[in-house]
Amino acid sequence: MPRPSQRPSRRPAWAGRNYSLLTAAAFVTNLGSHGALVAAAFAVLETGGDGGDVGLVAASRTLPLVLFLLIGGAVADRLPRHRVMVAANALNCVSQAAFAVLVLSGEARLWHMMLLTALGGTGQAFFSPAAEGMLLSSVKGDEASRAFAVFRMAMQGASVGGAALGGAMVAAIGPGWVLAADAAAFAIAGAMRAFLDVRDVPERTPGGGMLADLREGWREFAGRPWLWAVVVQFSLANAVVAAADAVYGPLVARDHLGGAAPWGLALGFFGAGTVAGALLMTRWKPRRLLLAGTLCVFPLALPSAALAVPVPVTVLCAVMFVTGVTLEVFGVSWMTALHQEIPEDKLSRVAAYDWFGSVALVPLATALAGPAETAFGRTTALWGCATLIVVVTAAVLCVPDVRNLRRRTKQVTAGGPVDSADTESPVRGLG
Repeated sequence: MPRPSQRPSRRPAWAGRNYSLLTAAAFVTNLGSHGALVAAAFAVLETGGDGGDVGLVAASRTLPLVLFLLIGGAVADRLPRHRVMVAANALNCVSQAAFAVLVLSGEARLWHMMLLTALGGTGQAFFSPAAEGMLLSSVKGDEASRAFAVFRMAMQGASVGGAALGGAMVAAIGPGWVLAADAAAFAIAGAMRAFLDVRDVPERTPGGGMLADLREGWREFAGRPWLWAVVVQFSLANAVVAAADAVYGPLVARDHLGGAAPWGLALGFFGAGTVAGALLMTRWKPRRLLLAGTLCVFPLALPSAALAVPVPVTVLCAVMFVTGVTLEVFGVSWMTALHQEIPEDKLSRVAAYDWFGSVALVPLATALAGPAETAFGRTTALWGCATLIVVVTAAVLCVPDVRNLRRRTKQVTAGGPVDSADTESPVRGLG
């Protein structure tokens, strides 16, 4: 007896159930989280805090993120990743809900906000490696880069929309309700991630303990020159970009561009550029993944240079848009390289080392931005930021594996990496 014909899926072949759930859940949480960043700052100010108190609350999130990232990566490769993600979302939901209740009741104190924000950062430390590992393992075949581009386009769009919506909601109904909406977003996203299908995920083989897992992840990370070279590059680049964006940018805007509104507009153009860059990467598939991606990191120096001049607002917006586009080219290329080169059972630990390198120096750089301005002047400090980005990016291009790593369609198995199907010679340092 013939079976009834199945309804054709409206999703493309590469957008499977897990991928679609992960993308939708990431959109929801990013929308809420970027609004909550605005709300948290205004919540601190409404309780009588100043700029230093806002910085303390922000640092309270970053510190546990740095401290627990590597442990989070080991946990995510030891336990089912979707359970780690759901548990982290639950922690974020509870902490943001408590934050919202305290703000709405008028009982919030600085130490309350620091503690609850630190709990949120702890949740993020466990969530991020698990989420990246889950996403990378949810996509197969030569359409992986397109899938990652669409995912990042959704993420960046939610970031831009969330910040704008959050600012409007803070002005209309107050920061407490925006924090409550973020708690609800975590609850919704956690529920969606609970429905991930993990039946096809390979069973985790028992390891020799947490320290052994961390050492194994380190060997996987340190044995690939292209991997650790790019992470070191972005450890430095992210640090100086954070100093320029968080400290120098608002000061330049206040003194030369007309205040906060033009700076907010420039940041909006950067966000729009990231969306455009992700859209570009749904069509463009550079064969030399990391070469194309690393060349697109050079424009990351342009915003610091533009602020050093400083250029008019229209020029700054154009610079920020171009930077957003090119940075997204790197982002998609980087995810594609990790997907094809890292064994599935080690994805979260490698992602943890990647995340750790990306954020480890950010608190130090933002703390030193003020003293550097006092010692050398703001203009010199900004030119120094731009120069450092150019130097470290040029240095990464000296690594042969970065120039030679090429796109392939065969997926890496848990047994280890294989030679690229379309390289002229095997890429060195891949085990």
